[in-house]
Amino acid sequence: MKKLFTLLAVALAIVVMVAGCGSNSNSGNADKKGGTIGLSISTLNNPFFVSIKKGVEDEAAKLGMKVKIVDAQNDPAKQANDISDLLEGGVSLLIVNPVDSAAISTSVEAANKKNIPVITLDRSTDKGTVVAHIASDNVKGGEMAADLIVKKLGEKAKVAELEGIPGASATRERGEGFHKVADQKLTVLTKQSADFDRTKGLNVASNMLQANPDIQAIFAQNDEMALGAIQAAKSAGKTIFIVGFDGTEDGQKAVQDGALGATIAQQPELMGKIAVDTASKVLKGEKVDAKIPVDLKVVTK
Repeated sequence: MKKLFTLLAVALAIVVMVAGCGSNSNSGNADKKGGTIGLSISTLNNPFFVSIKKGVEDEAAKLGMKVKIVDAQNDPAKQANDISDLLEGGVSLLIVNPVDSAAISTSVEAANKKNIPVITLDRSTDKGTVVAHIASDNVKGGEMAADLIVKKLGEKAKVAELEGIPGASATRERGEGFHKVADQKLTVLTKQSADFDRTKGLNVASNMLQANPDIQAIFAQNDEMALGAIQAAKSAGKTIFIVGFDGTEDGQKAVQDGALGATIAQQPELMGKIAVDTASKVLKGEKVDAKIPVDLKVVTK
C-alpha cells in the first residue's frame, strides 16, 4: 500500500509539471503576440519626431501594446548603445528611425541575429534585414520643392540648398529629387549641410547669403532649417522664397504668416500609427508590405 501511494504521488507530480510547462508556453505566445515594441528615435529635439512619437504612443495604447522609447539625440553611437539595451531588455520588435543609415546597419544586423523583427521609419538602413520600411516618398518631395520654386520664380532662378544630416537616407533622397529638377531648370549656386537643425540652418544660410548675395530661393530639407533660413534672410534684409519639408506645426504657421513660401508636408503622427499597426501584424505572424508609403502634400498660404 505504501508503495502504491508513492507511485501515485510521483504520477501526480508529473501531471503538475506537464500542466505547468503548457501554461508557460501559452503565456510566452501571448507575450509574443501582444509584444513590447522598442522605438529608437533619432532626436526628440525636433517637432517632427515628437509627432512620430505621439503617433506611436497613441496607437500602442489603443492596441494595448507596451512601448519602450529611447532618444538618440542625433548621435549614432548613442543610438547603437540604446538599441543594444533594448535588444537585451527583451523587446519583441524594434522600430528604428536612424540618425545615420550606414551607422544603423550594425544594430539592425544585431537584431537580425536575435530574430527580432525590425521596422525602419522615415529613414532606411543601408544593410541588414527589415520587415517593412515606412516613409514618405522623399525623392518625390524634393522634386515637388524644386517645381514650386520654378513655378514661383521661373526657370534659371538662383537657389541654395540646406542639406540634412550627411548619411541619412532622407538627406540623400530629398537632395536627389530636388536636383532631378533643379539641375535642369534652376541655377544651384551652393549647397551645404545644416544637420536638420534650426540654429545651424540660421548660421549656414547666413554664410550662404553673404557669399552669394544674389540668391533668390532656398530649399531647406526640413522645416527646422527653413525656419533658421528665414531668420538669416531677415537679418540680411533680403526677401527670399524659402521652401521647407515636413509640415511641422511651426513650419505651417510660418507659411500662413507669409514668412515661409511653402513646406512639403509629411504626416508624422500617421507614420507612427502605421508603424505600430504594422508591428502588431508582424507579431501576429501576418504578412506586411516591404515598403509602406505615406502621402505628401504641399502646404502654401
